[in-house]
Amino acid sequence: MKFPSPRQKTAIALAAVALPTLTIAAWPIGPILWGALPDGFPAVRLLLGAAAFAALLTAVALFRGAGLWWLITAAWAGAIALVATLGFAAWLVLGSPGLEEVPRLSPKALDAIATRAFAVVAGLGGVALLVIAYRRQRTTERGELRETTRLFAERFTAASEQLGSERPAVRLAGVHALAHLADGAPSDHEVQMVIDVLCAYLRMPYQPAATDLPEDVPPEEREKHREKNRAQRLDFDAMREVRHTIIRIIGNHLREDTRWRGKDYDFTGVAFDGGDLRRAMFPGGSVSFRGAQFCGGLVSFGNTRFSGGPVSFGGARFSGGQVSFSNADFRGGKVSFGHVDFSGGGVSFGSVDFSGGEVSFGGAEFSGSLVYFGDARFSGSLVSFNNVEFSGGEVYFGGSRFTEGTVNFVLARGTAPTELLAAADEGEPGVVDLPASWIHREEPDVHVTSEHDT
Repeated sequence: MKFPSPRQKTAIALAAVALPTLTIAAWPIGPILWGALPDGFPAVRLLLGAAAFAALLTAVALFRGAGLWWLITAAWAGAIALVATLGFAAWLVLGSPGLEEVPRLSPKALDAIATRAFAVVAGLGGVALLVIAYRRQRTTERGELRETTRLFAERFTAASEQLGSERPAVRLAGVHALAHLADGAPSDHEVQMVIDVLCAYLRMPYQPAATDLPEDVPPEEREKHREKNRAQRLDFDAMREVRHTIIRIIGNHLREDTRWRGKDYDFTGVAFDGGDLRRAMFPGGSVSFRGAQFCGGLVSFGNTRFSGGPVSFGGARFSGGQVSFSNADFRGGKVSFGHVDFSGGGVSFGSVDFSGGEVSFGGAEFSGSLVYFGDARFSGSLVSFNNVEFSGGEVYFGGSRFTEGTVNFVLARGTAPTELLAAADEGEPGVVDLPASWIHREEPDVHVTSEHDT
């Protein structure tokens, strides 16, 4: 189902206000004009005839389609109606003069009638020529659009084939060619096609880097191992470079006001070992990180804004590296971290603004990583930690502010996160719902070092 855009919604709202207002303002004109008609004037019959004529044209259009002859007929009818309306208005302005019977037409009068008839016919012919010129222009534009679409399809196919090349330089060229095509695409549909191809490349199987042997292995064996895995490491480095380039290009386009915003992004199951999505804007569309693996490097969502369509990190695994959501903005829409596994590395939600929409961590497991919610702001959204397991690692809420909305921990299990109870006591009453087993339990005095402490 296609929903109206914000601009269309604004137009609908303005029309809903303007049409009733104009109707109320113009209503007295109708009775005034009706009362000015002379006795015996067949106004009702003329209105019925016009309505029947419009219905007949509509039926012909629906049956035969909007052909050229139908457009010319409609244009003629519109021109005749306009001339008749102007003539009737002039007649009313002149005081509704009566018609005098002319027993005999003089040559001068006949010449005037012929001249005016010729003018009317010429005017109708001009209308027909305008319609024909308009249709010719539309045909030309459609032909240009078909040619543009054909060229896009050819270049899109060539660039997509480059992504399958064995040479990393060719793959990188294909990535940049696709991004350039999307910037000049004839419609948003083609932009989505490019995004789908780039996301599909990220979803392809990703062979991890070859690991080095332990330090106690003899140098000779270590050197043989390195030589054996040199080719594998080179392939890995090349693929990683292409993948990071795709993520960087997507981030660059989402930071700017481009047509890449508001589209669907499917990162389902993607392995992230680095990537920069800072200050990206997700104002609409569906964004999926379901089942993604954050397994190394630094992946940054700092100052990213999730304000439109649904965003899901459901089932994602944070098992290595650093992932930062610092200063991210969750306003509107629905963001899900359901059944996420925080088992390694570090994840920062520091200074995140939860001020609208719905964010769910339901079913997540905090079992081995450092997850930082320090200085986060909970000021109007529904944030759920139901069925969350706090069984290991460190989850820190120091400095968090709870002022509005609802933050629900009622069905959470395990040990209360560090500084959560103190932050809840300092916040507004009724915002944080805690398990009964946590309320009277004293928190350990633990200080968590984070990027905000340096």
